[in-house]
Amino acid sequence: MSKSHRGKGIHDLAAHGRGVCARCKKDGIKVLYEQEIDGQKAKICKYCKAAIKNGKSV
Repeated sequence: MSKSHRGKGIHDLAAHGRGVCARCKKDGIKVLYEQEIDGQKAKICKYCKAAIKNGKSV
């Protein structure tokens, strides 16, 4: 079966969820995860989310 609805939830976000990661500063990457960094809520990419979960630094 085809996966016609994959990613449909991010189409209503600005730039389809793409932007600059607040942690690694990559540009044009999907920033979908909200994380508290330095006491402020910020949007980060999935690679930074995994690194935080595993206790690794950038």
